[in-house]
Amino acid sequence: MQDFLKIAKQFARWLPFVRDAVAMYFCMLDEQTPAWAKAAIAAALGYFLMPTDAIPDFVAGLGFTDDAGVIATTLSMVLSVLTDRHRKQADEFLNS
Repeated sequence: MQDFLKIAKQFARWLPFVRDAVAMYFCMLDEQTPAWAKAAIAAALGYFLMPTDAIPDFVAGLGFTDDAGVIATTLSMVLSVLTDRHRKQADEFLNS
């Protein structure tokens, strides 16, 4: 998980879901986030980091569609605990 932010920043220009993924990362680090949400986020971000998942990331045009689906599904699950502060942290990180 340590490389997540580095990888996210590399793909931020090309993948519209990266902001949500980074916000979920900061949500996962938040002490107030419940364990079930942290586990769901960790699984989703781990899937995003895996280059050889259901549709390998190197497949042009399709490689990140499964990752986007996993991030979107997880985002809908944790939306109640994802705060404006987490989104602001993501924006600050991505714009630095």
